[in-house]
Amino acid sequence: MRADRLVKLVLLLRRHGRLSATTLAGELEVSTRTVLRDIEALSAAGVPVYAERGRHGGFALLPGFRTELTGLSHDEALALLVAGSRRGAQAFGLGSALASAMLKVVDALPESYRDTAAGAAERLLIDPETDLLSRRLVAEETPDAVTAAVLRAVFAGHKLRIHYAAVNQSTKWRTVDPIGLVTVRDRGYLLATRSGEDRTYRLSRILAAEVLAEPAQRPDRVDLDRAWQERGTRFRTGGDQVTVLARVDPRRREDLVGTALAVLTEETGQDGRLRLEVTFQDRRHAEWALWQLGAYAEALAPQWLRTTLHDRATAIAARYEASR
Repeated sequence: MRADRLVKLVLLLRRHGRLSATTLAGELEVSTRTVLRDIEALSAAGVPVYAERGRHGGFALLPGFRTELTGLSHDEALALLVAGSRRGAQAFGLGSALASAMLKVVDALPESYRDTAAGAAERLLIDPETDLLSRRLVAEETPDAVTAAVLRAVFAGHKLRIHYAAVNQSTKWRTVDPIGLVTVRDRGYLLATRSGEDRTYRLSRILAAEVLAEPAQRPDRVDLDRAWQERGTRFRTGGDQVTVLARVDPRRREDLVGTALAVLTEETGQDGRLRLEVTFQDRRHAEWALWQLGAYAEALAPQWLRTTLHDRATAIAARYEASR
């Protein structure tokens, strides 16, 4: 790990020219004392790094210094392969590897391309932390040790023992055969089998994981896209799902459809509003989806949903009526 950090330190100095110990510590995710020790190690190894004193001082390399530092590690190469989604790399615990790999890629570019690429990159922002309404987009977090163990089991093809917290169930250990990993809207999922049956586990609900020595029982090749689609179909057609008939303002159609599991039927009424038959995961999901649309939508069926929404609206109206 220290060797990788030293390479990254040199690449940072190559890229930026001069950086303070504090800035380097932040980029490398270590203490300033560790940075100073790394600088001493580089100097002892013959890397021409020197300190500039003063208010705007820091560490820099002698002009013209260049060495072969651009070989990608396994994790860095893997991070680049999933770099189409920066959040995907984060979900699989490859965020730091991606940053390190991109430094090496930039360093390997011809000098004439390097400045152009850097300028272009400044004009692209992918997946910011908040949307236009300043709502923070919070990604689910998985302990690094868990992510590392899951990745090892998936790539090595070994059985995996996980301590899993399923919804509305007691937390318990399970031994699974890992198939692959999928990330969807900042959520990471482990596709696996258990006792020969397909299983899907959310990474953020895995509290601990152990890679076992026993080989996993799984096919040599896998079509993850197809496997994900098949599991999605089974999820949408099973469990405690409910079907709702709703009348919706066309301007809010996407808000409803975007939260539903599936749209079964859709037609436009004489009043210009849409009549949609949609399915939701359960009663709570259906109530939330219709409630958030307020007067822009009306649940026509089932009756229990109309009653639930009516009672909630009545209670809120009474609360605010009392304060007028």
